Amino acid sequence: MSTILYARVSTAEQTLDHQRAHAETAGFTIDEVVADHGVSGISTRLRDRPQGRRLFDMLRAGDVLVVRWVDRLGRNYADVCDTIRDFMRRGVVIRTVINNLTFDGATKDPMQQAVRDALIGFMAATAQANAEAVKEAQRAGIEAAKGRADHRYLGRKPSYTRKQFAEVRELLGQGIEITRIAKTTGLSRQTVYRIKDDPAEAEAVLIGWEAKGPARHRGAVIG
Repeated sequence: MSTILYARVSTAEQTLDHQRAHAETAGFTIDEVVADHGVSGISTRLRDRPQGRRLFDMLRAGDVLVVRWVDRLGRNYADVCDTIRDFMRRGVVIRTVINNLTFDGATKDPMQQAVRDALIGFMAATAQANAEAVKEAQRAGIEAAKGRADHRYLGRKPSYTRKQFAEVRELLGQGIEITRIAKTTGLSRQTVYRIKDDPAEAEAVLIGWEAKGPARHRGAVIG
């Protein structure tokens, strides 16, 4: 039996080392890491990814598949549900680092199966909804930034980086509490609340500074 970490690294803000370190900190002993880089979880099914195909070939009954959260498997509701159920039928146990959830096909009790399947469906739907919300916030942020393009002064420089913004949005989508997000990302609770309450504005400020460059705009850093 092997414990295999599957990581999907789709953007520059995500790293394989971070996902592995997070799993090991949570107590998992990883035997092997399988990772896809630069792959969208929305448009590309796990079976269609280079290392995703390998994952289907290598997993055997009794193996444990570890993912940071179900969105690493995908951000499409139907695909994630089908993938998890396929692995369970093979006798593979799926475990998440965030929320420490376990999915397996061992139970024969219909009520327990119903609860398990409902949770799988809820998490898969959350993964897709979160991805759609992030894309919408990005579109709104870009439009807001375009509206400011001719302004010489953008206001105070944001205290969060692109990587921290992406991580906050991801953790908020997973229902993680504000205090824990602040601790995980190294940001203040006030900053996390600012991103939570108005993600489009937070994105717009970030895009504006990225476009213009901090050297041309002097402002105090927001705490």
